[in-house]
Amino acid sequence: MLVVRAIREEDLDGLVALAEQVGSGMTTLKPDRKSLAQRVEIACASFAEQIAPPQRDYVFVMEDTEAGKVAGVCAIKSAVGLDEPFYNYRIGTLVHSSKELKVFSRMDTLYLSNDLTGCAELCSLFLHPDYRHGTNGKLLSKSRFMFIAQFPHLFSEKLIAEMRGYQRADGRSPFWDSLGRHFFKMEFDRADDLTSLGKKSFIAELMPRHPLYVAYLPQEAQEVIGRVHVDTAPARRLLEQEGMYYEGYVDIFDAGPVMQARVAELRALRESDLAIVDTGLTLEREEPPSLVASTRMQDFRVVVAPTHAHRSRIALSMEQQQLLACRPGDAVRAMPLNPKKLHHA
Repeated sequence: MLVVRAIREEDLDGLVALAEQVGSGMTTLKPDRKSLAQRVEIACASFAEQIAPPQRDYVFVMEDTEAGKVAGVCAIKSAVGLDEPFYNYRIGTLVHSSKELKVFSRMDTLYLSNDLTGCAELCSLFLHPDYRHGTNGKLLSKSRFMFIAQFPHLFSEKLIAEMRGYQRADGRSPFWDSLGRHFFKMEFDRADDLTSLGKKSFIAELMPRHPLYVAYLPQEAQEVIGRVHVDTAPARRLLEQEGMYYEGYVDIFDAGPVMQARVAELRALRESDLAIVDTGLTLEREEPPSLVASTRMQDFRVVVAPTHAHRSRIALSMEQQQLLACRPGDAVRAMPLNPKKLHHA
């Protein structure tokens, strides 16, 4: 059985093993044991409410309880850009016109921006390839929205998620090769590694401050702006189901899209409800799967269960109760795994 839960110190080995499988392009999940150990320490302090809310980094793991194995990881950073600059490109428009020559042109431009400073961020989503089937990906990704729905007061007004940008089959980024490489004089992986270690001052020192005309880039680089890595496409669709959308911000290295949403408008805040675990409640038919989450921060847990809340009561099997570390009479938060109506951007 699978459960997504708050990370613990003893999960470090499993986290390092996952990070070694990620590959390039995920800045927040590098296979560096020292930095990951520090992150686990901060995460444990975050769940224990031992540090201020804006400094918190909530890291969750998906555990295969039968195998005793960490099968996936995901996280929520409470706020970005408060301790070190958080950069993106904002896609804008410049108009050039001449009445005399009867010329009117609109040009897409890239502006180096700190607009998203202070936003909460979904990050570090990775599911082991052996577990990429059924509802596992949905459970891992959407568990974070259940946490936000349970503790919305801990987060800022806006939520973002940087998606890994498009790469060729050989792992190279057309956007980086056409733009970033000329300013940074290093390979994509090197710049990505420096960023993951918190050494971001070089971005401000080396990136051009003036708007960049997209039309000056090679066609291949233009076409990948706002496009996700092939392995990231399912993750983007899941975020869109939960109310997130792309609005013209991209990563400065690989031009991957930055998804965003207002916390108050997320599906989990609109459709999830609290219910009391009731073992006397029986399900008359096979119910569609729901996300069911515990309500304690320090031992937060989420599972997928074929059940639904009925008059503020919910039926859970003994096994599901054990996975959630709850018992009859406890409150849990429940929401249909799939939205009632898909929202298309």
